[in-house]
Amino acid sequence: MCREVAVAATSLWRRALAWLGGLLAVAPAAAVDVPADRAEAMFHVYDGGGMTASGPAFLVRKKLADRVSASASYYVDAVSNASIDVVTTASPFKETRNEVGLGLDWAVRDALVTASFSRSDEPDYTASTVGLDVAQDIFGGMTTVNLGFSRGSDTVLSVTDREFSDFARHWQYRVGVTQILTPRWLMSANLEAVADEGFLGSPYRAARVFGAAVPERLPRTRSGRAVKLRALGAVGDTGSMRGELRYYWDTWGLKATTVELGGAKRLGGDLDRWTGGWLVDAAVRLHSQNSALFYADNAETETTYLTRNRQLSAFRSTGIFLRGQRPLKLDWGGADWQFAAAYEFKRFSFSDFTDLRTGGAYAHNAHVLQILLSANY
Repeated sequence: MCREVAVAATSLWRRALAWLGGLLAVAPAAAVDVPADRAEAMFHVYDGGGMTASGPAFLVRKKLADRVSASASYYVDAVSNASIDVVTTASPFKETRNEVGLGLDWAVRDALVTASFSRSDEPDYTASTVGLDVAQDIFGGMTTVNLGFSRGSDTVLSVTDREFSDFARHWQYRVGVTQILTPRWLMSANLEAVADEGFLGSPYRAARVFGAAVPERLPRTRSGRAVKLRALGAVGDTGSMRGELRYYWDTWGLKATTVELGGAKRLGGDLDRWTGGWLVDAAVRLHSQNSALFYADNAETETTYLTRNRQLSAFRSTGIFLRGQRPLKLDWGGADWQFAAAYEFKRFSFSDFTDLRTGGAYAHNAHVLQILLSANY
């Protein structure tokens, strides 16, 4: 039941780590290499819309040879749920989600091959995903071509109906190109295709027909496409800026546009001063989407498919991100230590989803906090 927020929180964690790792480096690498040995420990908190999720996350990466690197991760979400869906149709609940991930990176000539596996468990949902990605440098490292594929297999249960059991399958195909335009600027274009099959809704969610609650009914197949364009460049000697545009559409009639603008700045290099040594990253993110073909806040007729899932309704969201990373002067194990903190504020405004408690359009705020300690060894 916490899967939607858990997936979003996991995505935010991975995206924050990627951005905090090297926003100022836009020059081509001398050669393809596997990631460096690294250990990370993070604590995260999500609070928004009546739902809270918090817990630790750990990642360890180690080279097995000059051209091979293995990684393992563990992620926990302790969820307390009293969201709008829960308080209007059911009772608040608490549960815990655990996710384990394994990865293997192999550098082959000018290519980096990555194989990954993850499995998450919660009382009513189990998800397993395997993936394979290849990043190939061409034209002397000026261009990188990325190809990827993932397949997910989920088991859906219900804590209120012990006889309910269903499945969901997910396929994702990725292709992208990153091009270095100048020594200070690069651009990337990515295309993603997804296909889903099976039970794609919630066994607890209800729709409304003439004010009466009826079980949600969704198609058992769905396919979607997403295009993302990104530009990143250095500004001066210690800054960078970036812009992203993503457009998504699918067979359920959803169309969504996301725009993000951000920049980073290194604040001096004196680690003895509080303001020195920081790499600060800030961004603004705008998202808007229409509603699915069979979405209805309060339907006036019975149809084959019907949902009142607010994530399939028309809404807008605004996000503000602030992240900081700083080296630490620690003499532990001969490693290079780093501290990072990230905060995100998001505002969701729904145009055709009614808060049954007030009769008005629903809106809520969300906050995400992440604290990270990492070591390169």
